Amino acid sequence: MSLTRWLVGIVSLGLVGTLAFGQVVTTAGPAEAVTAVADDQPSTLGRTLLGGADPSVIKVGDLYVSAKSVDGGIAVRSASTLEGIATAPKQQVWRDTGGLGEVWAPEIVHHDGNYRIYFAAGTGAAHRMYHISSASPGTGYSAATKVALPGDKWAIDGAPFTFGGQRWFVWSGWSGDTNVEQNLYIARMSSPTTTTGGRYVVSQPREPWERVVGNPYINEAPQPIVDPNGQLHIVYSANGSWSSQYCIADLRLRAGGDPTYVWDWYKSNGCLFGSHASSMMSGWHPTLNVDGPGHHTFVLPRGDVAAGPPSGNRFPTMFHAVAKGTPYSWSNRYWYTGTAVWWGSTTYRRANVPGATTDIGYSLKFFE
Repeated sequence: MSLTRWLVGIVSLGLVGTLAFGQVVTTAGPAEAVTAVADDQPSTLGRTLLGGADPSVIKVGDLYVSAKSVDGGIAVRSASTLEGIATAPKQQVWRDTGGLGEVWAPEIVHHDGNYRIYFAAGTGAAHRMYHISSASPGTGYSAATKVALPGDKWAIDGAPFTFGGQRWFVWSGWSGDTNVEQNLYIARMSSPTTTTGGRYVVSQPREPWERVVGNPYINEAPQPIVDPNGQLHIVYSANGSWSSQYCIADLRLRAGGDPTYVWDWYKSNGCLFGSHASSMMSGWHPTLNVDGPGHHTFVLPRGDVAAGPPSGNRFPTMFHAVAKGTPYSWSNRYWYTGTAVWWGSTTYRRANVPGATTDIGYSLKFFE
């Protein structure tokens, strides 16, 4: 996406973003209010696409391919533009005919020549991760197979990726069998549905800005990506998704660090994308037009985390949020398109923990 097109877009749509060197572009007028929407209802508000939550979009060749939980299963849409997903035909690729329960947050990737969709299904404490695959984006998917995660505990929002020559899986889960808090875990993968070795915690919701809304406290929706220095990030959502305090934050693995060692991960000192100034990392600013942005996707070629752009280039994202002026509720969430940019020389600090207390590297800035 060119800088010119991006600037024209935000000016014409009345959006705001913090540009390089602190320049801010704004236009007058509040965001248009919307009423509650049915799942999958298209919208012309701003840059929204579809009613609903938890976007997942990748690019394969000339196609943008999305996966969405809908109609008791999972639907795929394919379009030649990211915006075209809103009006692309909905192709139902899987239904919960086996009575697994609620179907949440399908995550699509293209790996080893197949489209692979990972999703959570279950009821209450029974939520686990499942996998379906096909050689074509919109048809021919396999039956659902449970992903064998270490410990077999409650698990949602799983995402596979390759880093350091190893296939990994990262997800949000419980430490035990009760809903106290949602942590982020990582494990090595030996096949598309099998992990090997233990599960390792990489983040817990223990910072004050992650605990504004709780019961339970939440880290979820992990999205891995590799920065221009080759360092791994897991960009995730914090605070309850039922609140406008929902926001996006970052974990950055130190250079040469071990993904399974929690103290090699450094956390942003606040939200990087959110709607409340009090929770934002210093130098990051709250949204103007939406509340509670979260559960995002980086729109990467084939969903490959190493396919992020070089420093300075903006690249497309999608996230769900609620338009300002609209009551914050799950039923009022839409998919929004946005952009992100790598932001260099950013210090993450921590106190009273093992190892170094600061780490400097790339962070991310998000734009509506």
